[in-house]
Amino acid sequence: MSVFDTIRNRRSIYDFEPEPVPREVIARVLETAVWAPNHKLTEPWRFLVVTGKTKETLAGIYRRIQREKTKSDDPGIQRKSAEKGYAKIMSKPVIIVVVCKKDADAFRAREDYAATCCAIHNITLAAWEEGIGMQWSTGGLTRDPDTLELLKIDAREEEIVGFLYAGYPAQVPAQKRVPAAERTEWFA
Repeated sequence: MSVFDTIRNRRSIYDFEPEPVPREVIARVLETAVWAPNHKLTEPWRFLVVTGKTKETLAGIYRRIQREKTKSDDPGIQRKSAEKGYAKIMSKPVIIVVVCKKDADAFRAREDYAATCCAIHNITLAAWEEGIGMQWSTGGLTRDPDTLELLKIDAREEEIVGFLYAGYPAQVPAQKRVPAAERTEWFA
């Protein structure tokens, strides 16, 4: 598949087959991340691959977050929301946590964050080539103190840019985009 085809065909995947993704496939996909554009070659990223018991603990954290978010005082509704959150995390065969080093210089921090986003894009495109779908998530779970503690992330030094929920797609949603020509201005 050409890079043009991969870019046009890649989709965010929300439903995955339960089949695990082999470790060597994840390693191969992550290797593409380090080739992302990166001003000053600071290489500010780290990748944490979460499965097994760590994923179960993370699902428990999300269960709590979802229960706390519920706007109802009804214990049944709270329980249902909490269990739905737990099931969501457990339905993801693998979670890749992408972490970015913080920098005291605001401009460097912005460049490093952008570079880390480019690394994520490389990961998602390479994964698609391998038949692996991903969803990039930036919700409350990525900022929760229990999550940071579980994953040994010092919030003074690093931040989670996103969770990449990964696996073999159960379904691939259709997608439409506004043509670039409608959003492009040419200056001479």
